[in-house]
Parts: sequence; structure tokens; C-alpha cells
Amino acid sequence: MDTLAMHISNGIINGPVAGTFAALALAALTVCVLRGRRDLDDRLAPMAGLVAAFIFAVQMLNFPIFTAGVSGHLLGGALAALLVGPWVGALCVAVVLVVQALVFGDGGVAMLGLNVTNMALLGTAVAYLLIAGLLRVLPRTPAGLGVTAFVSALLSVVVAAQGFVLQYWLGGTTDLGGNITGLAATMGGVHLLIGIGEGLITATTVVTVAKVRPDLVYALRSLKPAAPAPVPAVGGVR
Repeated sequence: MDTLAMHISNGIINGPVAGTFAALALAALTVCVLRGRRDLDDRLAPMAGLVAAFIFAVQMLNFPIFTAGVSGHLLGGALAALLVGPWVGALCVAVVLVVQALVFGDGGVAMLGLNVTNMALLGTAVAYLLIAGLLRVLPRTPAGLGVTAFVSALLSVVVAAQGFVLQYWLGGTTDLGGNITGLAATMGGVHLLIGIGEGLITATTVVTVAKVRPDLVYALRSLKPAAPAPVPAVGGVR
């Protein structure tokens, strides 16, 4: 394959698989709209617009991956999940992907369902699951939040890349000679490096917001810390 970009171009995946994932993405985004409406309030609604605009702007900045001859940019799933939650966050990333495909030709329009599934849905979902787990064991300090943001962003990028590998295995238009494992390893290695850049950007952004307005960080506001373990009674208490 000439490129390893996450934005899938037209013709890389066959029509039936692309159509199936388009229907899957549409159904999942519908659920996100219904669930996200419960979270929207005077604080979250403008924040969602700012997050979408920030992701769109930062995605314009590419950083080179010298080992693979490609470049990477922020996907935004972890950033959106941290700041506006998984439902609204997935919608923010999806809107960015739609605009990029229709206006800038970044990713094929026929492949939009595949790209939305990988980056907006899978990436955001994996990131939020990691965030929910990490914030239950790490201290809710700038350092703990930074580690949470970095790890969730890095791993969400790698998992989103493996989503493409699954899609290519189901309907790739170029015969790889059965070397799907090689594709998975290559995609994983390249996007591990991209994930490091994404993790640094995400951690820096979220920690900066948390220091100024912690109430604007959805994950800190909505995810409850783990309850302390009960202390056993002593001294003959009945």
C-alpha cells in the first residue's frame, strides 16, 4: 500500500464492506445523538463547538513519521472524550471527518462510514473506557490527569488503526497474499509513533484546561473516584 494514513481513500475497501460500515456508523451516531442530548447543557454545548473547532484546526498540523515516510496528526477521540464525554465527543470527531471529506477531500466520501467508525466511534469509545479505568486508580491531580490523557490517546490511535486492518481483511481491494499480520504490525508500529504525538497534544491541552476551569473537563465532573475500601471493625463490636 502506498500510504498508511487513517483517512481511507475511495477504492481501498470494496463497496459492500464500505456500505455495511456506513450503516453501522449511522446507527451508532444516532445513538450518540440521543444519548448526547441528555448531557448537553449551557456549559457542554459551547464546549462541544470549541472542541470540534480545535480538533479541526489541530488536524491541519501534520508531524512526520520518518521511519515510515508518512505524517500523522491528532485524531481527537481521547481529547473529545475527556472534555465533552463519549457521546458528544464521538459526534464532534464525526463532524470534523465529514467536513474534511466533503470540503478538503481528506478521505473518500464513499469510505466515510469506515473512517467515522475507526476514528470517531472506535477511537473515542476505547479512549473513554481507558479514561474511566485510569481515573479510578490515578490521583486526580494535573500529573494523574496528564498520564490518563496520554495513555488513552496513544492506545486509542493504535486501536483505531487496527480497526482499519479488520476492514481491509474483510474487503480490501488489493491482495496482500495473506499477509494481514504484516499489515497489522506495520499499522500498529506507525500509529504507535503517531499516538505518542497525539498523547502529548492531548495531555497538554486537557491539563491546561483543568488548571484554569476543571469544571469544563467532563471526565473529572462525571466520573466518580473509586470508593475507599471499608475499614473492618475491631474491638469486639457486635
